[in-house]
Amino acid sequence: MPVSPTIAYQFHPQREALYNELHIRPFYTLEAPQLMTHLAACCERQEELDQAFDLLCDLCRRYDVNQPMAATVSYHENFGHFVVHWERHAEFYSLTIMQNATPDPDSPFNHTAIDLLPADWLKRLPGQIIAAFHLIIDQQQLSYEQNALARYFEGHPVMVSNVYSGNARIYTAFKLHGDEFSRFIINNFQLNNTQLGQLVRRITDMETYRLLAMMALPPAKRIAPQLVDMDRQLGDILTVVTTADTTSSERELLEKLTRTEATLEAYRAETNQRFSATRAYYQLVKDRLEGINEGKVAGQLSIGEFINRRLNPASRTCESVKEWMDDLSKRIERASVLMRTRANLTLQEQNRLQLAAMNRRSKLQFRLQETVEGLSIAAISYYAVGLLGYVFGGFPLEDWGLNKNLLLAASIPLIVAGAWFITRRIKRRLIQEQE
Repeated sequence: MPVSPTIAYQFHPQREALYNELHIRPFYTLEAPQLMTHLAACCERQEELDQAFDLLCDLCRRYDVNQPMAATVSYHENFGHFVVHWERHAEFYSLTIMQNATPDPDSPFNHTAIDLLPADWLKRLPGQIIAAFHLIIDQQQLSYEQNALARYFEGHPVMVSNVYSGNARIYTAFKLHGDEFSRFIINNFQLNNTQLGQLVRRITDMETYRLLAMMALPPAKRIAPQLVDMDRQLGDILTVVTTADTTSSERELLEKLTRTEATLEAYRAETNQRFSATRAYYQLVKDRLEGINEGKVAGQLSIGEFINRRLNPASRTCESVKEWMDDLSKRIERASVLMRTRANLTLQEQNRLQLAAMNRRSKLQFRLQETVEGLSIAAISYYAVGLLGYVFGGFPLEDWGLNKNLLLAASIPLIVAGAWFITRRIKRRLIQEQE
């Protein structure tokens, strides 16, 4: 076969990472019988995830096994008497301990896989444990009569489901038992090691994601009554606005609306990430349930029915509260715009009234100015006539055949006209300089 020539392709920088993404969390094979313990711990800070990774490396050094690489997100290693599977996720890490051993027929959960880990090491696990359960893979060696199941699950009601077309059966109570762990039993009929590994992986994912999906329910229940009060307050504010109640202060209404909006945004900031995660985890739980190909056992409540009976309403409650907050935020925003529009209209009306008052005052001032101007002309004319009388008194008018009083009377119109002309000219010049 001819060898194709080497071509210098230009590869995308994320090409290799995208190829490896499908293999980043592989399935692992399991042999029956098997004792397992699974833990999942939520971490609020990246430092806690880093501490969990460092603690895993410390465990590897204790047992002299290969340590994971720095960027590892999934680690699976045989420690001799047990196997450890560790994974890093966005907000939590998981730890699964597996031991290839036969469970005790009388008390299968007396000895668990987590007992094999050092107690001092377990005490140093960072974060808050959200999922913790024991899982037993039984090769048809345990009894599954009602009395035996009641003993295994401490008397709690047990959910039973056939999986993988009836080739295995799962038993669980979805309850915390005396050791603060939940319990699962897989009765294997015909599954091979690969199928067992896939089934266990889907069960651990389903239980972990189920609990993570439910984490948003308590804050949703806590916030819902507050949203009722906010909705009522918003309705009261809008009622005042629509009825144009001038007795209520618009400033007080705006302050109340602003406080409501600030409280709502605080709730949204607190729950937005949690509600988004719930939506994602809920879909993952549905996918894992679909992946195990669950079948119903006659007379028994199946795992899927039990999960859906509570998880679906919880998911819808969280979604409803989130949509309620989004809708309330939009309505508050529209109410704020309405209030500001009303305030602007009120301000414009006040400005119009002030301008009208200023116009009236200007007209009054103009009329007063004209009155003062007339009085000024009269006063100027009066003093000018008086001065002119002194001037005439200095001349021998009688010798010239002139009458002083007659001359003064004749000069009054000229003096008044001159005073008016000069005053008018000064006024025009001042106005022109202003313009």
